[in-house]
Amino acid sequence: MRYNLVPYHFRPWLLNGLSQRLVESHYENNYGGALRRLNAIAERLASLDLATTPNYVVNGLKREELIALNSTLLHELYFASLGGDGKPTEPLVRALSSDFGSVDRWRSEFVAMGNALSGGSGWVLVSYLPRDRRLVNQYAADHSQALAGGIPILALDMYEHAYHLDFGANASAYVDAFMRNADWTSVQARYEDASKVEPPRSLVQKEFEDVPAIGPEELKALMDAGSRVQVIDTRPKHYFTRSSEIMSGAVWRDPDRIAEWAGDLSKEDPVVVFCAYGFHVGCGAAAALRKEGLDARYLAGGHSAWKAIGGPLTLRG
Repeated sequence: MRYNLVPYHFRPWLLNGLSQRLVESHYENNYGGALRRLNAIAERLASLDLATTPNYVVNGLKREELIALNSTLLHELYFASLGGDGKPTEPLVRALSSDFGSVDRWRSEFVAMGNALSGGSGWVLVSYLPRDRRLVNQYAADHSQALAGGIPILALDMYEHAYHLDFGANASAYVDAFMRNADWTSVQARYEDASKVEPPRSLVQKEFEDVPAIGPEELKALMDAGSRVQVIDTRPKHYFTRSSEIMSGAVWRDPDRIAEWAGDLSKEDPVVVFCAYGFHVGCGAAAALRKEGLDARYLAGGHSAWKAIGGPLTLRG
């Protein structure tokens, strides 16, 4: 595969505080150099007889390919981020305010991250994370460390080649100039595209798709707030008896004898049941309790998820 150059998205002579000389050098030598290196590596990989090539050769080339490809992609995003007036569009104002508290808070963090790389190197990115449907600021060091699953929509290059011709060691002045030239219209377009990407598919248990769940974080928040909630440990007896701990505030009941204890529960307060991992035992118990007229949900991830978030436990006597 051969990678092709992406043309300028803006007119280099119109940038405010970033010289045409700096932009041309950055585009031609650093972006162009990364692209040329990437194509050379791709050609070398394509020529290999992988059955006879030593592992260290394949390993080295694939690592270099990763660095060159990310450098190419991030430089393309960087140049696509320039050419505007530095003023976020209204949709981005709303998104940044929602995810960071305010645009000023986002800007303060983003600029501080850039300034923190003064004298060093790396990238500062605004990325959309489909998993949580939100924007985050992130670093990307060595062109290869980035947020898994994140979709970058704005990039600030903090390698010295991006600013030394104009600013010398004054990286903070360069960051300010970048912010003045950010093209938020194009950022908005990338945000709109990124926000259409669905998060990773969650587990679907079709036989229990009508049974509501509650996450461990939500349950902990309810319990911490002192909300009235009946928490029932329904791990199978053979499993429970081998365990030395139970969720604090929970009581154990035998999932094979639900009919015997369901009547002891209050129909006025919600019920949360859990098994070991949030599969058929907990789901089945919640379904059975709902048939008895109780507002029952199962704990997604079960007892293991509760432990994973650091939920309080009590040792069994």
